[in-house]
Amino acid sequence: MEKRVLHGFGSKVACGASRGLRRMRSLAQEESGQGTTEYAILVGVLVVIAILAIIAFRDKVSELWNAISSGINSL
Repeated sequence: MEKRVLHGFGSKVACGASRGLRRMRSLAQEESGQGTTEYAILVGVLVVIAILAIIAFRDKVSELWNAISSGINSL
């Protein structure tokens, strides 16, 4: 006589919970990657703005740098 194991409602819930947990983990990984990409884009934009500001105010930056340099040298 063969013994059969019947999977009841509890095993279906556990299986569904397992699938749900795997789905949540994959979504969390996707969102983490998205956040990293957003920060990289933000840093890139800030670097471009800083470079443009230095180029636009090159003379003022040069004067300021020379003043700081002469101030340090006079110590």
